[in-house]
Amino acid sequence: MGLLLPDQHSTVLSANSTPWRPGTPWRVHEGARRRCYPARVSHDRYGHDVLSAPRAPRRPAAVAVAAEPGLVVEDVETGWVGAVLRVETSGGMRVVVLEDRRGRTRTFPLGPGFWVDGRPVILAAPAPTPRRIPRVTASGSVAVPEQRARVARASRIWVEGRHDAELVERIWGDDLRVEGVVVELLDGVDNLAAVLRAFSPGPIRRAGVLVDHLVPGSKESRLVAEALRHVGAEDVLVLGHPYVDVWQAVKPARVGLERWPDIPHGTDIKIGTLAALGWPHSDQADIASGWKRILGRVRDYRDLEPALLGRMEELIDFVTAVPE
Repeated sequence: MGLLLPDQHSTVLSANSTPWRPGTPWRVHEGARRRCYPARVSHDRYGHDVLSAPRAPRRPAAVAVAAEPGLVVEDVETGWVGAVLRVETSGGMRVVVLEDRRGRTRTFPLGPGFWVDGRPVILAAPAPTPRRIPRVTASGSVAVPEQRARVARASRIWVEGRHDAELVERIWGDDLRVEGVVVELLDGVDNLAAVLRAFSPGPIRRAGVLVDHLVPGSKESRLVAEALRHVGAEDVLVLGHPYVDVWQAVKPARVGLERWPDIPHGTDIKIGTLAALGWPHSDQADIASGWKRILGRVRDYRDLEPALLGRMEELIDFVTAVPE
């Protein structure tokens, strides 16, 4: 039987013993029941073996970072520090061009091997900027973004009837609002002379007129010539298309035809066209409904015949080419 002194790691208690006094060893008796209480041990970064080497610190994991222009990075291998100028392709590989504070540039392969703010990163090409496709108006012009309708010009454009005006609005409405051009109705070319006299065109007050069926020898051509005798021709431009009605300026394929039907002389062009299409055509309501169906199939300038497109574009240029 031996002696066991208390120390900092454990305490031995003997059953049925008297309290221990400082300087007095514990006597361990046969059959004594012992309980040991381990002392608290503080964290030891070297482990239980005092001769073992310290653990290596854990390196942070590299994260992917977009090589956006202006990003300051360090090349780990060379120590070169610079701001990203651009990412490009050189020799079949993607590289990043860096510029240091003295304005010198160097090129490095894109990928791992860089530090940003003391952390490892993998440089990646920045996401491509989506190319903004400009909106195009129905006439094929580039739309002016968020452009409000401007104050109307003094110059005007006249068309023969309501259907002509609605077709012009469908294709050129956005352009005319940007230019401040108002489109008005003649209600028939017979009224052209009276309209021009009342308007009194001049150098900064031009009149453009679109006439149906303006072909040599037609009634329309004679009425136009008579009207122009009483006004300054340099301030008025009258143009026309060869179609008897503006309906025929819409490509026939839009309503399922190879060509517009030939309507016998003496038959109303609109009623005859609706009858040939097999659409209702008994009264004015049927005519209005039929035109609405035709106009609804016109999407943009590609659905109109060039003979109308060119004349309308020329009229818009004429009335907008003068100072205000």
